[in-house]
Amino acid sequence: MAATEITNMVMVYDRDTRKAVVIERERSWQGIAFPGGHLEDGESIYDSAIREIYEETGLKIHNLVSCGFMHWFNNQTGDRYFTYFYKTCDYSGELIDRTDEGRVFWVDIDEIPRLRLAPNMEKYLVMFDGSYSEAFSSWNSESEHEIVFR
Repeated sequence: MAATEITNMVMVYDRDTRKAVVIERERSWQGIAFPGGHLEDGESIYDSAIREIYEETGLKIHNLVSCGFMHWFNNQTGDRYFTYFYKTCDYSGELIDRTDEGRVFWVDIDEIPRLRLAPNMEKYLVMFDGSYSEAFSSWNSESEHEIVFR
């Protein structure tokens, strides 16, 4: 039976300093990424993003703006994996230094592409600038995959 997994990723940024919160992930997939996580039962995608950001950063976020979604489709198993992207500059609280996911810190937005990014993060960055609303890729374990942006 095919599985569907739903996740979120949020760019929390400060307009004045032009910095964004990132996590240097050390588990499962490694490298720099925006915080986020998985949808839990009975939870909306929007609410899951708010919860995940609090758990991973210590920040309470508000007024999330949708930046679209990424849809991965495994053409052998039928499995689907969705990541919904949001951004916000409305937050409160104190940023924590670290979680079990890795180190958490602010970084200049222009520096992000030059960091050691998590897999596919360089492709995800275009979702946050408003150029696209959807990205799709069909993949299997034996082939390269192409991401189509719309």
